Amino acid sequence: MVIIISGGSGSGKSAYAEKKILSLRGAEPLYYLATMQIYDTEGKKKVERHRKLREGKGFVTIEQPLNVGAAADAVEEQASVLLECMSNLAANEMFANAETGLPEVSQVEERVMGSVRMLAERTKHLVIVTNNVFEDGNSYDEGTMRYMETLGRINCRLAELADEVTEVVAGIPVEVK
Repeated sequence: MVIIISGGSGSGKSAYAEKKILSLRGAEPLYYLATMQIYDTEGKKKVERHRKLREGKGFVTIEQPLNVGAAADAVEEQASVLLECMSNLAANEMFANAETGLPEVSQVEERVMGSVRMLAERTKHLVIVTNNVFEDGNSYDEGTMRYMETLGRINCRLAELADEVTEVVAGIPVEVK
């Protein structure tokens, strides 16, 4: 089962995603697939906050900021996996080699979706957290706009693949699919 949890920054989507995966989990192993790359103090604080939220809940954490499909081998068959977060993963994949130029949107989309399919085939439950970055109405530089387009296309493909899609708004989960 694939479940997508979407929402804006600070919407409560991470806490909801943790509750969701814990409610689905039976006796199978529980994994937290972390995609955030830490660059500064703010990033460290965010990661620490998420670690404290997971404390004592039985998660095995795998740090995988790129190519989450490579983590599939480290995940036991039929495990429950929380992938946090697609927006970080998409950014990491897009900007990993930015000095040589940005990849095409379709390249990043295919690479990410291939990894997600690998995880989905191996797991019993796959809950994916993603951001809704499209509501502020601002225009950005070309790289940011390309990232937003990429994440938007990935989110649409994830929604097609998913059994359930939930948007979290101000801490309130709204079932979409």
